Formats: sequence, C-alpha cells, structure tokens
Amino acid sequence: MDNPAFVPSSPGQPRRDRPREEPRLGPAVSVPSVSVSASSVRLEAEEEGPCGWGRFAPAPLQRCNNPRGYLLHYSLLALVQGIVVNGLVNISISTIEKRYELNSSLTGLVSSSYDISFCVLSLFVSFYGERGHKPRWLAFSSFMIGLGSLVFCLPHFTTGAYEYGSKFEDTCPAPVNSSSQNKCSGSITSSLSSYLYVFVLGQLMLGVGGTPLYTLGTAFIDDSVAIHKSSLYIGIGYAMSILGPAIGYVLGGQLLTLYIDINRSTRTDINEDDPRWLGAWWIAFLLSWILAWSLIVPFSCFPKHLPGTAMIQAAKVSQTHQDRSVTMVTDENFGESFKDFPMALLILLKNPVFVSLVISTTTEALITTGFATFLPKFIENQFGKSSSTAATLGGLVLIPGAALGQVLGGAIASKSKMNCQNVMKFALASSAMSLLLSFVFLFAKCGNEPFAGVSEAYNGTGKLGKLEAPCNANCSCLRSFYYPVCGKDDVQYFSPCTAGCTNQITSDHQRMYYNCSCVGKADPVLESAENETYEAKAGKCETKCKNLPLFLGFFFFTVVFTFMAATPITVAVLRCVPDKQRSFALGVQFVFLRLLGTIPGPILFGAAIDSSCTLWDLNNCGMRGACWIYDNTKMAYMLIGISAACKVITLCFNGLALFVYRPPPKKDNATASQPGEVDPTKAPRQEQPPTG
Repeated sequence: MDNPAFVPSSPGQPRRDRPREEPRLGPAVSVPSVSVSASSVRLEAEEEGPCGWGRFAPAPLQRCNNPRGYLLHYSLLALVQGIVVNGLVNISISTIEKRYELNSSLTGLVSSSYDISFCVLSLFVSFYGERGHKPRWLAFSSFMIGLGSLVFCLPHFTTGAYEYGSKFEDTCPAPVNSSSQNKCSGSITSSLSSYLYVFVLGQLMLGVGGTPLYTLGTAFIDDSVAIHKSSLYIGIGYAMSILGPAIGYVLGGQLLTLYIDINRSTRTDINEDDPRWLGAWWIAFLLSWILAWSLIVPFSCFPKHLPGTAMIQAAKVSQTHQDRSVTMVTDENFGESFKDFPMALLILLKNPVFVSLVISTTTEALITTGFATFLPKFIENQFGKSSSTAATLGGLVLIPGAALGQVLGGAIASKSKMNCQNVMKFALASSAMSLLLSFVFLFAKCGNEPFAGVSEAYNGTGKLGKLEAPCNANCSCLRSFYYPVCGKDDVQYFSPCTAGCTNQITSDHQRMYYNCSCVGKADPVLESAENETYEAKAGKCETKCKNLPLFLGFFFFTVVFTFMAATPITVAVLRCVPDKQRSFALGVQFVFLRLLGTIPGPILFGAAIDSSCTLWDLNNCGMRGACWIYDNTKMAYMLIGISAACKVITLCFNGLALFVYRPPPKKDNATASQPGEVDPTKAPRQEQPPTG
C-alpha cells in the first residue's frame, strides 16, 4: 500500500484522517513553493472516497483504491489500445485491401483517421476533463475503444462468403484471359469499397477512446503519487502501451493463418501459400472489444481522487517555469468556463520550456513512427529476408527496446529523485546517445544482389529495367505477382514465370522449379558440391552481406536510448506548467506530436524509400503501383539523413528548454527534504493531518 494511513472509512462515516474544518476560514493561505493551498487540500480531501458506486462500496474493492490499483487498470487499457490501434489495424490492412477491393491511398485514410480524431478532441477533452472525474473519463475511454473495435470488424458479418476465384499458376506458360488482362479497368469500382466508411468510423471511435487515456489518465497518475514516483508509474504505463502492438502482431499473425470464413460453413481448396488466401483478421477485434468493455466497471468505481491525494499534493513543491503567465492561473475558478480556453492555450504557447519540449518530442515521434512502419521493409531489402522474417526481426528489436527504454527512463528518474531541471538533463544525455548510435546505418548497409532485368541482363540478353527478355517472351507473365526465386546461377528472378520455369515440385515445404529457360548455368564446383538438380527455388537468394546481427544489436540500443528520454520528457512537461494545466498541457503536446510527428512521419519515410526504387509495378493502364526492387545504398543514406536531422533538432530544443527554464525561488520556510518534496516537519500547520 502506498499510503496505509489513508484507508477510507465506511460509507457515510467521517474520515478521521481528514484535516479538521476550522470554524473560520479566511482567504486561502498560499504557501511559498508549495503547489496547492489549504482550501484546495480540504476540497480534494472531501472528494477522496471509497472505491464503489455511491453507498455501495464493497470491502474487497478497497484493495485497488490506491495508485497501484489504478496503474494496473490503466496499464491494461493502454495494452488493449495498443493491441488494436498499433497492432491489429496495421497487420490487417493488407487483408482488408484485398477483401474489400481498396487501394493503398484509401487504406491510408483508414490509418490516419485515428490521429485525426485524436487531434480534433484532444484539446477539448484535456481542457474540460482537468477538473472532472478522470477515472470516469477512462471508463468512457474503455467503452469507445471497445465500440470502435466492434464497429471495425462489422463488415465481415454483413458481407457474403469470400469468393477467391480460379487457381493461380505461377509457372510458364501462365494462362492469359485476354478479356481481363488487356482491359484497363481503373474506373471500375466495387460495392465492397463502400465499407471504407465503416472502417473510418471504427478508427474515429478508437481515436475518441484514446484521447482521455493519454491525457487525463496520465495526469491522474501524476496527481495520485509522490513527485519522485511519478516518472516510474508513467514509464510503466507507457511501456504497456508499447507492448500492446507486439501482442497485436503475434495474435493477429496467428489468426491470419485461419481461413477468413471460419465462422461460415464454407469449403476452401486453397492454403496460405496461395496469393488468394485471406486470413481471419476479424477475430482479434472481437476479443479486443470484450477486453476493453471489461474495464468499464473497474474505472467507474474509482473515486474522483484516490485516498491521500490531497496530502500528496500539499507536499509537492512547485517546479513551474517562472514567467509572467504563471500569475494568470492563480484564480481557483480558472478553467471552469469555455471562455478560459483561449487564455489557457495562450499561457502554454507562451511558455518557452513547454514549447521546446513539445518540438523535441514531435521530431522524435516522426522518427519512431517512420521506423515502426518501414523497419521491416528496410530489413527485407537490405538483408534479403522474407517479409515475415523481416517483420519478426523488426518487432523483436523495436518493441522490447522501446518498452525497456520507457521503464529504465522512468525508474532512473524516480530512483534518483530528479527535479525538473535534472530530468531535462537526463533526457538531453539520452537523446545524444541515441544520435551517436543512429549512425549504425552507415556501417550496416548492404549492396544489391544480382537481379535479372534490374541489375543485370538475362544471360546477357534483354534490357535493364525490363523483366521481359527473349528467354521468357512466350510466357505471358503477370507482373503484378511478385514471387522471387533464386536460380542456381545465384541470380534472383522476379517470379518463376520470368525465370522461364515450366515445372515445379514441393519438397520439404520448399518449392523447386525445373526447365527454367532464363536461368544460367551454375558454377560447376558448387553444383557438384551441392549435388542438387533443381534450377531455381522459391525465395530470395541468400545475401552475401553479413551485417544483420551488427545492425540489430546497435539499433536495439538506439531504440532503448531514444525511449529512455520519452518518460522524463513527459514528466518535465507536467512539471514546467501550472498544476491546473497539466492535463491540458498533455493534450496540446499530443496535438502537435500527431500533426507534425506521427502523421507526416510515415509519409516522409515512405517518400524517401520510394525515391530509392529501381523497379516499379505497372498495371495494364500504365499506372505505377508498388515498388518491387530498391537501391539499398541510397535507401540507407536517405533514412540516416532523416534520422540524424530530426535527432539534431531534438537535441537543440531539449538544450533550449534546459537553458531557458527558471525554477521557482527557494524559500526558507518550505525547504525540501528531497528534490520535489516538502519536509513534513516544516510544512504549514493548517495543511497537516490531525494527530488524534
């Protein structure tokens, strides 16, 4: 128990540990360097209550009526939110595209809908919720996250069974349907594409649910614990939100191995290796709906303030950046009316420390979201790994590294009992280390392996930049299906068809191809050593670049140091603003973070990666589709350039925040026994609990 002295009494009974009300209550006595007045202490103490609903407060519920109990439920909700928004949605996008005939630009709108909803509501929710019942706001958050998950999977139940069509052949000669292959059908749309609006609605609801979680929910943690514990509690909560995507990827990936119509009595003759296969993407959303709604009841029973919050607040030393705007929020009623909204926003934007910290977190968010989206593609192309292997390796580096960094950053700041100034110094040092480690791209980059039609000609025939050559001229290959095969000549081919292969066999779950007219002869020494008769095998050629372990190791520590600064920066944001604006400050921070960080981040990284493309897919209408082959060296330099530039901006603004920060002047009658806390023996008499 964090505060065993503040166990609530039975409903209806006066609390013995509350400050006694004096018969005469004059003006609120402001204590120098102390963040709350005596009147606010009494007000918050009256709002502290047992865990329950009105007079119904069962004794077992009181075991959770403390910061640890709240942190447990906060972490569970953050976990569910991470599973759905950053895990299941991302892993289901490609399946949704195929099932509902949507292009990538439309599914990009689906992905962005969450951020749009979050940005629109963040300022208003954080402003009005600051003085409201924060746990009940999180009960509403649980409801909306569950409802958004339910709505997102509804299209599966309102459409018929999935029709996967005729069998697809990947060898030469491929069957050609002239009526379908030569017709430009770019203007034809399907009625299934109308479900786009249902997916957007689901994402908007998820954004509504996520807004109170990361603004009011985080501020409630800071309200309820001692100042030196806040960073640890926030770090644990944020780490759980990072673990959510990992669980989402694992859970969603496993469910995609089940056929999409598992709930219908349909018969299928295809397996996962078939390009027409679609997995049961919708099951995980149903599970998330149940988990999210199971948290509504626990959050609804928490009191407005946890027992002991008033005395914890009274013992905190204000670390607000001192400037003229601080005096504007001394009024007890400030923030209760919408008329105060413009002034509250202006106060934050005129705080140079707050603005500097917001810009630094925005540039870091741009990098992290960019890499979270495209790290698997980078690993796949640089080191010749399959998509599934690259996604697994990327997840093993990003998720544990980010979670470890969040917990370490919060634990170090908590254990060292850092004040606001020292927290910013710690974040600056962590950001500097991540900048140095990010140059690993320069040493771990790989060149391109031989690729027929791209980096070298087909046995000296054909032209670079074209997959067609005399050896596969009669194959009628479909360029829109990328099935790389590795020939015995150590040259990679776009597909078995472009390699001119006419026969195939599956041995030990590995597809082998024969009679490949485009594959050159292998080295006689290697051929006799391998003693194999196939001419090509499915998959990319094994890369000669052995830098993958080096890259993964250094990138892991880069992620750790990057996220090690995240929790201290959040704590610094809560400290440098007036106490009445902590929730609102987080709301403003998240608006800028998403508008200038998480939304443009994937777009910027995607444009940089596309600029290194050497072979594009062209449809029958001549329009450019996906990129198949990249210039690895150019890709590495582009990504390191963006990362280094953003991290330099982060360092500059972290340093600026530290330089312009002015802490409150120290007072002799409120000497702190440790950074951020007041010595109880020297606290004002009227703010101490009664002794008997």
